[in-house]
Amino acid sequence: MYKLTFFAAVMMLASTACSGGSKAQTGVASDSDSVAVPVETHLTLLVAGDLMQHGPQINAARRSNGTYDYSDCFTNVKSEVSAADVAVANFEVTLGGPPFKGYPCFSAPDEYLRAILDAGFDVLTTGNNHCLDTGKRGLERTIMMLDSLHVPHLGTYVDKAAREADYPLLVEKNGFRLVLLNFTYATNGLRVSAPNMVNYIDTTQIAADIAKAKTMNPDVIIAIPHWGIEYAMTPNSPDVKLADWLLAKGVDHVIGGHPHVLQPFEWRNKDQANGGNLVAYSLGNYISNQNKPNTGIGAMVKLQFTKCVTKEKGQETSSVHLDSCAYTLTWCSRPAVSGQRNYRVVPVATSDDLLNASDRSRRNTDAATARRIFNKYNKEIEEYEFEP
Repeated sequence: MYKLTFFAAVMMLASTACSGGSKAQTGVASDSDSVAVPVETHLTLLVAGDLMQHGPQINAARRSNGTYDYSDCFTNVKSEVSAADVAVANFEVTLGGPPFKGYPCFSAPDEYLRAILDAGFDVLTTGNNHCLDTGKRGLERTIMMLDSLHVPHLGTYVDKAAREADYPLLVEKNGFRLVLLNFTYATNGLRVSAPNMVNYIDTTQIAADIAKAKTMNPDVIIAIPHWGIEYAMTPNSPDVKLADWLLAKGVDHVIGGHPHVLQPFEWRNKDQANGGNLVAYSLGNYISNQNKPNTGIGAMVKLQFTKCVTKEKGQETSSVHLDSCAYTLTWCSRPAVSGQRNYRVVPVATSDDLLNASDRSRRNTDAATARRIFNKYNKEIEEYEFEP
């Protein structure tokens, strides 16, 4: 089964990482370092799709005492999310406070954020078309809640000073320096209120942000664009061109969202010294109430890196290699179909005992469509399974 070969390949590739890599860095080490001493460290990055919160989701989580309980939502994926060293997802709602509401202008209960964090997510992107749904108050309150819980985030800012201080976002883990970028195609016709700031797709500004990212001594630069055409299962020409442009400018990996359905994944340039580049055009919905075809299926993509640091004669050199890159499919089970109390994200490949016949039928139809698209368009990247 691929699940086994995937992790075997990781170990084999990791053993070669010190022979080559990307973003070599040098610096002064201790004078006592007279011989080469290569040291390897490893990092697993997991990225999931859109965290939505429609009205029926809010109603399903509401309890008689006026609180909201989302504990069921992520139980079956928590082990996989929390196992990653860094887990990222798109927070496509605002925390604007009551009255809580779903589409078209989202304002989710604070308990929703806490459930996401309890599931193991470490970093949330907020630069998406719904970030202004509850106006200035919602943008600022969302940031306040994220900051109060010490959640790294990127995409929206209370003012220019905050953006300059915190963007691009640097995430340090296991000796790695990940630099993240996030920007959106639009905000549903709503204008950002000064002094608030939203990262939009503006290549002049993005080029400047990439240039700044390069000064931050990064091991890996990742762009997370909010782009594309809703419900289209292949990327449009502007998105393909933007992905190519981002890589040409120095971004290592591009992981997109917004269409609410899956779009193809490409592991490019695998033979390069750094292990190549991931381009994932859309990870689809992670959790939502959408019931259009193909909107129940989402994906988590997992990248595993090795960093090799060598100290010799007072000098330090490091390189980073992408050892493995794979995805796993998830399904959002809705109470209207499942008969369960709440919405649940479950792994597609191992969830027969978690779903009723109707849910399984819908899952199988959407999964078959996704795999058909992937079999046609994906490049050099495979699916893996995990147990809940």
